[in-house]
Amino acid sequence: MLITGVSGYLGSRLATRAVRAGWSVVGTVHGGECSIDGVRVERIDLVDRAAAVALLERVRPDAVVHTATGRDRGDWAAVADATGTVAVASAAVGARLVHVSSDAVLSGRQPPYDESALPDPVYRYGAGKAAAETVVKAVAPDAAIVRVPLIVGTDGDSKYERMTPALIAGQPGALFVDAYRSPIHVADLSDALLELATAGTPAGEHAGVLNVAGPDTVSFHRLGELIARRQGLDPALVPAARAGELDVVIPRDNRLDSTLARKLLTTRLRGAPEFLA
Repeated sequence: MLITGVSGYLGSRLATRAVRAGWSVVGTVHGGECSIDGVRVERIDLVDRAAAVALLERVRPDAVVHTATGRDRGDWAAVADATGTVAVASAAVGARLVHVSSDAVLSGRQPPYDESALPDPVYRYGAGKAAAETVVKAVAPDAAIVRVPLIVGTDGDSKYERMTPALIAGQPGALFVDAYRSPIHVADLSDALLELATAGTPAGEHAGVLNVAGPDTVSFHRLGELIARRQGLDPALVPAARAGELDVVIPRDNRLDSTLARKLLTTRLRGAPEFLA
């Protein structure tokens, strides 16, 4: 298995679980240092198509899981163009491609969203991810395109696990009470991606969009309260704001319907109130 973005939060957790599951894992990074037991790390700029094709021809992976989101989430080349490069290179060697997309491709105006929902992003990162989905469909029509929501863990390292105590401690900012998501635990998502990468299973044969999200919808602020309580902090101290009263562009309700995923996967997708209990 080749995992792009192996130094990222999702990529590193996925790589560790893939090794434990018996996969031989190669991970790509663009910069910085990365060391994961059992993972061979390759340094590469995924925008460089020739380099990407050469790497995959050398590795000859059975599966490619594209978790990399780019050095800057607003960097079109890193978000959209790099995905095209990965799709071309995967198709060239006949590898199963599992592309990690995002609920950011959706505007939040018509929830809940199932797999038939067409992208209608409202900000740059979502537009880049929507373009990435389009190129994957064109270049690798048998690929799985996995739309995911907020990714949360219980190890203290995910974005909102770090943000919540910082906000309580006085860092400027607040969490929206009127913007909603369907958070998923990083371990559940990782196991789902491994299923989707494995040939000979219902999930491993899935082509096209698949929502992989938790069953519970919570506001950003409610998520912060759950995290605070788990960390032994006072949930009442999580600062709150209303997106509708501020000059911000954010999808208001991007809840994902994961009914199809629950039918295809053996992995149980837990909701935030459960895994943060």
